[in-house]
Amino acid sequence: MPGPLILVVEDNALNAKLLRDVLSVRGYEVAETTTAEEGIELARSRQPALILMDIQLPGMDGISALRVLQQDEATRNIPVIAVTASAMPMERKEILAAGFSGYQAKPLSVKDLTAEMARFVDPPTGGAA
Repeated sequence: MPGPLILVVEDNALNAKLLRDVLSVRGYEVAETTTAEEGIELARSRQPALILMDIQLPGMDGISALRVLQQDEATRNIPVIAVTASAMPMERKEILAAGFSGYQAKPLSVKDLTAEMARFVDPPTGGAA
């Protein structure tokens, strides 16, 4: 039985593959998309336990998508972690001030990512640690 559903909203194929591989090997169920608009729809329809959202996406950016999710009763309680190359201290402050539940800078540290995720979702049983 798969673990909690994690929605990955990431337009870079290599980053998306890394996230998918890390989550899958740990036993999470993964849904993914490359746009914020599709991410919002997937969040509404699939109700993931957690969303990992890039900030710089084609079309709507991740901060705008977060606002939409926060305004929708169906998605407002889903934690959203920003996964972004915007790693300067001021950018991090702005991203967290926008309402993200957490923040992970690229290039990703698998250890830091999984520790951050554990604040919001229980790790699946049976997955690799």
